[in-house]
Amino acid sequence: VALVESGGGLVQAGGSLRLSCAASGRAFSGLAMAWFRQAPGKEREFVAVVDGRGFNTYYGDPVKGRFAISRDNAKMMLYLQMNSLKPEDTAVYQCAAFNGPGLPVRASDYGIWGQGTQVTVSS
Repeated sequence: VALVESGGGLVQAGGSLRLSCAASGRAFSGLAMAWFRQAPGKEREFVAVVDGRGFNTYYGDPVKGRFAISRDNAKMMLYLQMNSLKPEDTAVYQCAAFNGPGLPVRASDYGIWGQGTQVTVSS
């Protein structure tokens, strides 16, 4: 499967953005899908993950209550709705796919990555 992110941009603090990740190739619904982010000079950070059917989700503590991950298997799309954005949310956001059980939070568990989309939140 190949992944392509879109939807990033510049937004003021308190605003919202919706990221999209388009998948192509193998059976999308069999893959857990996640969002990670990486800010300059920092390690890659787990944001959120959703299981293959979209029933179960898990979020990193910094985004709980503000971000929502979802997917549309018919369209082979993954989404990240980001609300109440903060300057510390500024990063390159990448989607990633995992072929296995569970909802992993380690980047090293994911074998397929998109190229990333930049999100910049101004204060």
